[in-house]
Amino acid sequence: MININSQQLNYLVYRYLHESGFTHTAFTLGYEAALNKSTIDGNLVPPGALVTFVQKGIQYLELEANLTCNESDIDEDFSFIQPIDLITKSIYELQQMINEKKQNVQKAKNKGNRERGQEHPREKDKEASREKEKEHSREREKEIEQEHVREREKERRVREREKKTESEIHQEKEKEKHIRDRERELVREKEKEEREKDKAKQKEKEKKSQDLDGAPLEDRMQVRQEENVTTAEPDPMEIDNNSISSLIPNSDVTVLEGHTSEVFVCAWSPAGSLLASGSGDSTARIWTVGDGLCSSNPQNGPLNVAVLKHYKGRTNDKSKDVTTLDWNSEGTLLATGSYDGQARIWSKDGELVSTLTKHKGPIFSLKWNKKGDYLLSGSVDKTAIVWDIKTGEWKQQFEFHAAPTLDVDWRNNVSFATCSTDNMIYVCKVGDNRPIKTFAGHRGEVNAIKWDPTGTLLASCSDDSTAKIWSLKQDTCLHDLKEHTKEIYTIRWSPTGPGTNNPNQPLVLASASFDSTIKIWDVETGRLLHNLVAHGDPVYSVAFSPNGEYLASGSLDKCMHIWSVKEAKVVKTYMGSGGIFEVCWNKEGDKIGACFSNNVVIVLDFRM
Repeated sequence: MININSQQLNYLVYRYLHESGFTHTAFTLGYEAALNKSTIDGNLVPPGALVTFVQKGIQYLELEANLTCNESDIDEDFSFIQPIDLITKSIYELQQMINEKKQNVQKAKNKGNRERGQEHPREKDKEASREKEKEHSREREKEIEQEHVREREKERRVREREKKTESEIHQEKEKEKHIRDRERELVREKEKEEREKDKAKQKEKEKKSQDLDGAPLEDRMQVRQEENVTTAEPDPMEIDNNSISSLIPNSDVTVLEGHTSEVFVCAWSPAGSLLASGSGDSTARIWTVGDGLCSSNPQNGPLNVAVLKHYKGRTNDKSKDVTTLDWNSEGTLLATGSYDGQARIWSKDGELVSTLTKHKGPIFSLKWNKKGDYLLSGSVDKTAIVWDIKTGEWKQQFEFHAAPTLDVDWRNNVSFATCSTDNMIYVCKVGDNRPIKTFAGHRGEVNAIKWDPTGTLLASCSDDSTAKIWSLKQDTCLHDLKEHTKEIYTIRWSPTGPGTNNPNQPLVLASASFDSTIKIWDVETGRLLHNLVAHGDPVYSVAFSPNGEYLASGSLDKCMHIWSVKEAKVVKTYMGSGGIFEVCWNKEGDKIGACFSNNVVIVLDFRM
C-alpha cells in the first residue's frame, strides 16, 4: 500500500492552491509548513496531482466496497456508489449497503422464478422500474468516466500550452536581446563615424592653418570669420548625437559586488554618503561611497562595507531574506525587515542594536516616523505593529486587515496608514483601538500607499490597474486615476509644493506599472500630465530627484532611465545586466543607487 506523509500532503495542497490561483493562501501555507526546506522535487509532481490523488482514492473505495474475498461476487450486480456516500461513510457501511442491495436483487430474482408467467402487473412495473434505474445508473457512470477523460485531456492541453508559452517567451527574449545588441552595435558605429568626422575636420583645420601661415593678415582674418559663422539649419546628425550622449558611460558607474543573491531594496542615508542594500542572501550591507566622481575612484567599489548578517551559521536559509529597510531621519540607525518576521535595528557602523520579535509572518514594509521614537512594520500575519525604540518593545499591534499587510506609511509622528491584499486601506493612530478612517474603493490588492509632503492627501495603487488619491475629509477618493492597463506596483509624490524645499513648483504624482509605463498626474485635477514610455518590461521603482526636476525609473528590462519631468523625455540611460528592483537618489541629487537581480548594487554619477 502506498503511504503519504504530512510533508508530501502539505506540498500537494500547496500545489493545488497555487495552480487554482489562490497565490497568497499558497504562500501562507508554504511558509507555515516550511516547504522551502522540503526535499520534494516539484518538477516530478504533475499538475492537478491532488485532484488525481483524491479521484483515485474514491475509485479505490468503490472497488473495495463492491469486492469481497469471494470471486463469485464479481457479477453483473457490481454497482457504483454515490460520491457523497463514498466521502461520508466508512468502508464497513458501504459494504453493508452493497450487500443489502444484492440481497434485494437476489430476492427479486428468486420470486420472479417462482411466479414466472403469473406476475402481477404492478410487480412487472416495479421490475421494469428497477431495470430502468440500473440503466440510468450505468449511463451516469459512463458520463462520469467521460468527464474524467475530458478533464485529463484538458490538463494535457494546458501543459502543452504552458510549454508553448514558455518557448514563445524564450524566443521573444532572444529576439529582444538581438535587437538590443544590434542597437548597441549601431551606437558604437555612429560614435566611430563621429570620431572619424571630428578627426577629418581637425586635419582640415590644421591644413588650412598651415596654408594660411604665409598668407596676408587680412586673408587669415577673413577665413577665421567664415569659420565662426553658424548656419540656421541644425545638422541632422545632432539628434543621433543627443541619443548617444544620453547613455551613461562606465566611467560614471561604480559597481558594488558582494551580495550572493538578488538585491531587493536599497536606500541612501539622509545624513551622509552611506548606501544600504538588502538581499535574498540573508544580509543587508552598508556601503561607504566616496563623495567624488566614480571616475576618480581607482577601485571598482567602495573602500568600506559593513555586512549585516540576519542568520546564525547557515547562509542559505531563505526565511532570512531581507525584504525591506529604512533609515531614521538622522541617518544614525537602519531598520531592516526580514522574511523570518523579525525587525532589526542596526547602527550606521553595522552593529546590531536590537531585535524586534512579535510578528508571525514575513515583514514586507517598515518605516520610521520623523521624530525617530517609533518604528512601524507591516506583515503577512495581517497586522501592523508600532515599536517603541527606547524600550525595544512593541507599543501597539493593529489587527484590522483580513489578509497580509503590504505597505505602511506615517502621516505624522503618531498616525499612519496601512494597506493590504484585502483591498482595504486603514488610517490609524497610536493609542486608538479602531481606525480613524477607512478607505474602500479598490477592487484588487493594494500594493503601495504614500502620504503627500504635508500629510493631507494619501495616494494608493492596486492590482486593479488604478491609482487613487484620498482625503481624510471624505470617504470616497478625490481622484480615480485609470490610464494604466495593468497592475500598478508603486507610486511616488514629487518633493515639490507646500511643505518641501521646492515650494514654488507644483505637486505631482508618479505611478509605475506592469504595463511598462510611468505616468505623471496633476494632483489638483487628477489629469494625466505625461505618459513616459521607454521601458520594455514591468517598472518596479521610480524616484524623484531632490529638486523635483528629474525622475529615475528601474525596470525588469535591465534599464534605468532618468527623465526630465518638465520635458517628459529621457535624458540619461544606463543598461545593466539584470532586472532592477529599486532606484534611489542621494540627498545632494548627484548620485543614484540601484539594486539588481544579478546580485549587484550600482552607483551612478548624475550631472547635466
